[in-house]
Amino acid sequence: MSTSATIRILGIDPGSRITGWGVIEHSGNRSRCIDHGRIHLDDGELPKRLLRIFTEVGQVIRDYQPQETAIEEVFVNRNVSSALVLGQARGAAICALASAGLPVAEYAPAQIKSAVVGSGRAEKQQVQHMIKVLLNLTETPPTDASDALAVAVCHAHVRGTVIKTGEALRGSWSRAVTARSINRNLKG
Repeated sequence: MSTSATIRILGIDPGSRITGWGVIEHSGNRSRCIDHGRIHLDDGELPKRLLRIFTEVGQVIRDYQPQETAIEEVFVNRNVSSALVLGQARGAAICALASAGLPVAEYAPAQIKSAVVGSGRAEKQQVQHMIKVLLNLTETPPTDASDALAVAVCHAHVRGTVIKTGEALRGSWSRAVTARSINRNLKG
C-alpha cells in the first residue's frame, strides 16, 4: 500500500437531527473534495430517523464508492440522554458502512480538530475555515458537512502515518488498525 495511491474516503459526522457526510480523494499529501452534504432529519420517531440515516448513508456509498470510511466518536459532555441518541444515530451510520463491507475508522473530536486545525480545542468556525483552505474550496461548507470532511481529512492523515511507519500490513485497513492496536497493547 502506497501513500501516493489515490484513495477515496467517506467521512461521517453523525447527528440525530443532521448527519453530515463528506467524500474526499487523497493522494500523497494532497486531498480534494469530491462532494459533501447533510442528511436533514425531521422531528419524527427515532426509529424512522435512524432508518433514514442508514438508507441515505447507503445511497452516498453507492453514489461515491469510497474505499475507506471514518466516523466521529460520541462526545459526552453533560447530557447523557443526548449522547445516547447521538450514539444510536452513529450506530445507524456505522451499520450502513459495515453493510457495504467498508472498513470503519473512528476518531475522537479532539483528534479530528488537532489533525485539521492543529488544536484539539478548536472552535467549529476554525474547522470550517481550515477545511475550506485545505481542500481549496470556493465556499465554506455548512458546519455538519465541514465536520464530516474534517473526519475524512483526519483519516487521510492518520492512514498516511500508519503506512509511512510501516505498520500497515498486506490487506485491509481494518487489519492494519487491528495490528496497530495489538502492537500498542503489547508495548503497554
